[in-house]
Amino acid sequence: MILYLHGGAWVLGWYNNHRVLAAHIGRASGSRVLAVDYRLAPEYPFPAPLHDCLAVYKRLLNDGIDPNQIVIAGDSAGANLTLAVLLTLRDAGQTLPAAAVCISPMTDLACTGRTFNTNKDALLTAEFALSMSRHYIGTQDACLPLISPHYGDMTGLPPLLIQAGEDEILLSDAERLADNARHAGVNVTLTVWPHMWHVFHILAPYLPEAKQAIDEIGSFIRRHIVSETAGDYNKVKKIVDDIL
Repeated sequence: MILYLHGGAWVLGWYNNHRVLAAHIGRASGSRVLAVDYRLAPEYPFPAPLHDCLAVYKRLLNDGIDPNQIVIAGDSAGANLTLAVLLTLRDAGQTLPAAAVCISPMTDLACTGRTFNTNKDALLTAEFALSMSRHYIGTQDACLPLISPHYGDMTGLPPLLIQAGEDEILLSDAERLADNARHAGVNVTLTVWPHMWHVFHILAPYLPEAKQAIDEIGSFIRRHIVSETAGDYNKVKKIVDDIL
């Protein structure tokens, strides 16, 4: 099962492009997908979106879903929330999922990455990222690890797949995340796609690179999730119905 946390700079909500992307990832991995429609800034800045994502994950565990069958995945701001969920669970001594996927993650809301002001991203501008991230940060310190996982300790996290485009402004965020996680002993796979931009995955199946990236995500998830047990489908369906 995939717990999917959508992007949109913590301000833009769950929309059809993310619905299609999550469906492609579910199909590629042979997994069900539960997407979190978390609260949005500026009305609900940090930590409200993080608390929503944590609540859904804990609900799955409370309803008997094996964490070894769960992968948390997210794109952009959703990848940031994915890492914040992992750090929060680890620090609380709670059970972590089997693995996590970070697509074009924004990990440093202080925006100190080398590529933030130098790369020419076809989708995301530095001005937009700065403006939206301020709504999420609110009155908090941008360098808090749960806001900017770049400044956090990655020790003890589950296997990570990190994907980014070569031309995106957040390339440095992805690269530094991979370096920090490896130095902490985490099993990390970083794939950088030549000439691609921020969350190019949303153009699947029309863009060959997007399809290839989603296929890699599917293979990664299948490698890290144990075989499902009988009855899990009905159990998850009931949880989804209750949440909705």
